[in-house]
Amino acid sequence: MPRLGLVAGLFGVSTLLSGCASSPEDPLRCGTVSGYLQPDVSTHWYRVVVTHLNGQAVISKPNYQLAPGDYEFTVAELIDDPSLGVTLSARAPKTFKLIVEGNQRYHIGALFHTDKRYMGKDSSYWEPGVWQQEDHECQLELAPETK
Repeated sequence: MPRLGLVAGLFGVSTLLSGCASSPEDPLRCGTVSGYLQPDVSTHWYRVVVTHLNGQAVISKPNYQLAPGDYEFTVAELIDDPSLGVTLSARAPKTFKLIVEGNQRYHIGALFHTDKRYMGKDSSYWEPGVWQQEDHECQLELAPETK
């Protein structure tokens, strides 16, 4: 009988500890991906609009709070430069991957390549990416049914 009590006691401690690790009061780490800041134009970075996240269409918003991990963003550039002479069909969204880490903010944008004059259907005039990364506290909000 004492052996059964020991097993039951260990099971109870194990259950208690696993309950503590996932309690709703514990902060849920996340990273923030932001597209709302206007970069300094002298750096040739411009704002973007997020159209898809991991292949799923999204309504664009200023910040995306995401659990740490790998993500794929599809973005449309908002380059407003008079030297850009490409057609509207060349101004297509592009996709890039981002590894999001906890308590980090990533400012994403479009890097306008100014090394040559872009005309017609040449879509190589820009590339999406991160123009600034900084420490930023982030906690995922729990859905109302899990609070």
